Amino acid sequence: MSEDEAREALAKAQAALVAALVAGEEAPRGFDRERLRIQEAALISKRRRTVARLRPDLAALLGDGFAGEFDAYARGRPKPQGGSHADARDFADHLRAAGRLPEEPAVPEPGPPPRRWWLFGGRRRAG
Repeated sequence: MSEDEAREALAKAQAALVAALVAGEEAPRGFDRERLRIQEAALISKRRRTVARLRPDLAALLGDGFAGEFDAYARGRPKPQGGSHADARDFADHLRAAGRLPEEPAVPEPGPPPRRWWLFGGRRRAG
């Protein structure tokens, strides 16, 4: 096996391992499925704690059911591009789609900033 072929084989094996850990894929040959399941649970737990810190409103709303809801959402679903903030947003969207969270209120478009004429050297009235 050439060096390039060995690197390609290693890259494929690493990708399969990561997919098993974060995307619910089948464990690669030669890995202990139970240990991978334990590691997957630990990674989901870490994500859950981070989302609870970023969105305490969701944790409070779901109470004791937060862990189960988040675990069901995260199992087989890798962390999205955009990191933990995107994960928290996607989890909220997931809850909203399931009817567990009210719709987000529409945020009005910001209007023009208030005019502050005194900044432009306007005259003051003597009083």
